[in-house]
Amino acid sequence: MPAVALLHAENAPIVVQTAAGFRDRRQETPLTRTDLNRPSPGIDSSYAWVRLAISMVLATIGGVGMWAVVVVLPAVQAEFGVDRAAASMPYTATMVGFAAGNVLVGRAIDRMGYWIPALISSVALSAGLLLAALSTSILQFTLAQGLLIGVGTSVIFGPLIADISHWFNRRRGVAVTAAAAGNYLAGTLWPTIMPTLIKAEGWRFTYAAIGIFCLVTMVPLVLMLRRGAPEATAAGSPGSRSVQPIPMSPAALQALLVVAGLGCCVAMSMPQVHIVAYCMDLGYGIAHGADMLSIMMAAGVVSRLASGFIADRIGGAKTLVIGSVLQCLSLLFYIPFDGLASLYVVSLVFGLSQGGIVPCYAIIVREYLPAKEAGQRIGIVMMATIFGMAIGGWMSGWIYDLTGSYAVAFLNGIAWNLLNVVAIGLFMWKARQRAVMAA
Repeated sequence: MPAVALLHAENAPIVVQTAAGFRDRRQETPLTRTDLNRPSPGIDSSYAWVRLAISMVLATIGGVGMWAVVVVLPAVQAEFGVDRAAASMPYTATMVGFAAGNVLVGRAIDRMGYWIPALISSVALSAGLLLAALSTSILQFTLAQGLLIGVGTSVIFGPLIADISHWFNRRRGVAVTAAAAGNYLAGTLWPTIMPTLIKAEGWRFTYAAIGIFCLVTMVPLVLMLRRGAPEATAAGSPGSRSVQPIPMSPAALQALLVVAGLGCCVAMSMPQVHIVAYCMDLGYGIAHGADMLSIMMAAGVVSRLASGFIADRIGGAKTLVIGSVLQCLSLLFYIPFDGLASLYVVSLVFGLSQGGIVPCYAIIVREYLPAKEAGQRIGIVMMATIFGMAIGGWMSGWIYDLTGSYAVAFLNGIAWNLLNVVAIGLFMWKARQRAVMAA
């Protein structure tokens, strides 16, 4: 890439000409500056795809922080001698830390690049697992889960999605959804591995072993992601994609996406959190409910990848609406179709419907908001979706306690799903207004 240094005085800035224009190299930091001894790999380059593959592995390993506490919950409850409500607090703390970390770490990567915040978070996750293994009370275990494991795990979700979105233009949808799929792969892998190890060695050994494994695998993977994000592709060049105008302020658009994210995930949480209990109520047993949950997660991976291809063709908003409407219909089908075979089919359809919804918010942020704010803004929307999952899971249980049936809980999920459709519909109407005005 051609470059010319213009020196006018001893302390004058060094200006470098690139395909994207001029920039002051002295304003760069070691954290954001790429290796000066070789050309920086560009958007949609072969390195971008290698980086995506590394990111998916990193997310699959680091995603254990979200799922480990669910697997060890019965053992932790029995050892500390607490009731189910107290034993559930570590999961709540993990989700709160995970939600907060998506914003805090997302903001950090906007300023520093990805690898330094990711390195710190990976060490925090590993330390949290090791400290939780040494805890002597449910309070200590809860603090380790929330302050270290929850926050540390967040780096493999919103911040990772924001980082990989900078490396792609033509296939940004595929890249974002593939990175997000690592979380679902973790949900498929770790709950399968952990029970065998817990049965043989106990939950404390399992936590400590996973903590060491995360440390020795995640740190090298993060160090492979040290290159700073590429410069934006020059306008008009092949693969360039500019921010689309919309007659809304960034704050208003952010608020609308937060409402949409909250609505879709309150609805989404109903089957994901309660399908096992629902099957028990219907007399089908825990095993069938667990199988249905696994089917949802596996179908969710397929849905996320497929949604990426669709989003690259029709845009993130339209893809999100398709997924949201199908999710709403799936929730409706759960009410009349409560036979065992029917529930397996509906659970498969639900997984295929909902898997691609959450990554679409990141695609919309990159389509309509400045790239330099991607980490923080994607993190805020991801935080809303996480709170939606937490609130929805509790709300469905509360409704069940009041009514003695999950039918009303499914209807409540449908109502929240409709809120999501309305919010995204309003966004699309505003975007269409701008397109009409421009025409």
